[in-house]
Amino acid sequence: MVCFTNWPMNALGSYYDPVQGAQGVSMIYTIAAVIGVVVQIIVSPFIGKIKNMHALSIVMGVISMAASLGVMLTPPGGLWKVFYFITCLVLIVWCTFVVGVLIGQWFPRRKGTVMGLVTIAFPVGNALMGPFLGQAMGMTMEGAPAEAIAPVVRGSYMPFFIIICIGLIIGAVLVRDYPEQVGAYRDNDQSMTPEKAKAIMEFEIENKRTSVWGLVNTLKSPDFWCITIPAGFLLMGAVGMMTQTAGIFGAAGIAPGSDEFNMVMMVNAVFAIAGSYLLGILDTKIGTRKSMIIAMALMVVAGILGAIGGKVPTVAAMWILGIFMGASSNYTVSASVQYWRIEDFPTVFGKVNPIANLMNNAAPLVIASLMFMNAANNGGNADPSPAFIFLLVAGVVSIILLMLFKPTRVKTYDDQYRKAAGKPLDDALVGRK
Repeated sequence: MVCFTNWPMNALGSYYDPVQGAQGVSMIYTIAAVIGVVVQIIVSPFIGKIKNMHALSIVMGVISMAASLGVMLTPPGGLWKVFYFITCLVLIVWCTFVVGVLIGQWFPRRKGTVMGLVTIAFPVGNALMGPFLGQAMGMTMEGAPAEAIAPVVRGSYMPFFIIICIGLIIGAVLVRDYPEQVGAYRDNDQSMTPEKAKAIMEFEIENKRTSVWGLVNTLKSPDFWCITIPAGFLLMGAVGMMTQTAGIFGAAGIAPGSDEFNMVMMVNAVFAIAGSYLLGILDTKIGTRKSMIIAMALMVVAGILGAIGGKVPTVAAMWILGIFMGASSNYTVSASVQYWRIEDFPTVFGKVNPIANLMNNAAPLVIASLMFMNAANNGGNADPSPAFIFLLVAGVVSIILLMLFKPTRVKTYDDQYRKAAGKPLDDALVGRK
């Protein structure tokens, strides 16, 4: 997802769309992503009724592979735009939604730790793109003809395409909707017995079909918004800024494609890998809300440093931002599992994820607009300071919302909805931290 959706929008817009440049490519991404969000919200009430999420994942994976192959091999033009649109639409939903449901069903209590490991792929992918990106951008800025740049661009996609193929095959063979279906236990809980695990799975499957957290009930819960908006702002801060990495470092005097640029990107990846894992561990140990507050505090610090400007503060800001880059993709899954019943998780996640990602999908356009709002007074060059100020404000607002979020109030609403539906009340949501 990092490579096939962000790369063209990141720096090579002028190569793929010589007329509209990055804005034209970003528009394709935004349209596809918004359609994906609308589809997720529409189908969210029926998610619990989907009998085979694993099969759906395989189908979406195959479509993603075919479309990304088109992105990789097709020269710039109308057909390439079609392939890019399909890739954005399907790949984003596959990676952030369908796979997220499977992870939540396999690791309901340890999802923070697991997602902390899974989302390491974001900073790793971003870092590995660096050398390819620098070489292709260098050729573009030097005015090399498209036919000379094409082999570099296409060749740079290949490692990521191979990873997609291998990952899909492994998932198709070894994974099912529930761990009990392959002789394993959720959260790798060795205290389980096959009989108990099967009973839990069957109970969960049955109750998913009658989840009380429908669209209206979910949207009228204040805590849904108090956790979803910060999740969206984290994604905006991480992904939105990373799609403008070249412009941000370039404005600080670090030329894309230079050894300094590649070194900064690699160090950024080290911070991001550690941050993704550690924030995931904290998610499991102290709870999703507190882990998100820590991530937001980092976002505020990054915003302050980036707003100061200059090479050292900018690099420090991006490294700090990298700490929560991978983890930002964790929280839509984690919050949905942490504070709602496991049988209600897919339905709630079907609303948390698309709304947070709707904010995320707007991030590249928002961040790019903020970076160039002072271009007329800056010799036509980018100025990242307004974008970092946006991070600062978003971080403060999100911390306030997270402080207002109350797990006990989620239970109050859950009791209210279950009572109205004639379902028994219990203490399943008691003590959620």
